[in-house]
Amino acid sequence: MTMLKTAAAVACCLMVPALPALAQTPTAPAASFTVQQAVVDGPGHAPITVAIWAPTSGTKLPLVVMSHGTGGGPAGHIDTAQALARAGFVVAAPMHPGDNFQDDSSVGKPEWMANRARDLSNVIDYMLARWEGHARLSPKRIGVFGMSAGATAALVAIGGTPDLGRIAPHCSAQPEFVCKIMKAQEPATQQWVHDPRIAAAVLAAPGLGFTFVPSGLAKVHVPVQLWVGGEDQTVPYATNGALVKNQLGRSVDFHRVDGAVHLSFLAPCGPESPPVICQDKPGFDRTAFHQEFNRSVTAFFVRTLTP
Repeated sequence: MTMLKTAAAVACCLMVPALPALAQTPTAPAASFTVQQAVVDGPGHAPITVAIWAPTSGTKLPLVVMSHGTGGGPAGHIDTAQALARAGFVVAAPMHPGDNFQDDSSVGKPEWMANRARDLSNVIDYMLARWEGHARLSPKRIGVFGMSAGATAALVAIGGTPDLGRIAPHCSAQPEFVCKIMKAQEPATQQWVHDPRIAAAVLAAPGLGFTFVPSGLAKVHVPVQLWVGGEDQTVPYATNGALVKNQLGRSVDFHRVDGAVHLSFLAPCGPESPPVICQDKPGFDRTAFHQEFNRSVTAFFVRTLTP
């Protein structure tokens, strides 16, 4: 089953209107936060629905913009958003128009990834100027978190420029999941949106790594934490995460998670979660992994988004 077909099955656990209820998950005592929903103008395409987790107190707060994977939605990383909010971060998670569990109309098109990166900048614009709590944010403390296609979009947002012309020859030689999406595409020239306001990035299982040649990552200068799954067959490490890691150099905070498959980076499953998103390798404890994952992600942003 492909990720796009899986999307319909996961809708019940990724729907944005369900976020306030999901946010009541029991947690250790920490900063209290609210969960909100906003609609942001998306120049050139549909409006962007955004889930926002915001601490109830504090000023000069850091902001983390969170980008979900293909066919997903904001709640796919709800535990990470909660962990960041409890640590004093405002989290804004857009549901990317044309690439979510309700609508996959832009997936695989030449403008697909450029639009995703543009969404992130549009959300930052909104949060800093029009969100009701914008005066509590620090414009100098902005990070981005992304998983799968969301990690690729985040990489573009911090200065990466993919060469989409590499897709066809790569897929002829080494077909992988993304080749099912983009195999018939002739990449057009894109206007890639890089956002200098972003000061740090966490990338989990980034796709399209093979499209980033060294010159395409030469303008990435912010701290990066990179996560890959040791058993990820959807976004194979050798042709994706390894290339990103090697080209960004030793400064990357790198984590390879033994036993993790692609969907292991989604929030731990509950009793009502569709089984299709809960299929980890035997012996892999997603809940235990996410406790460490969330601690590490939070610590990274605390360290890199200093006041």
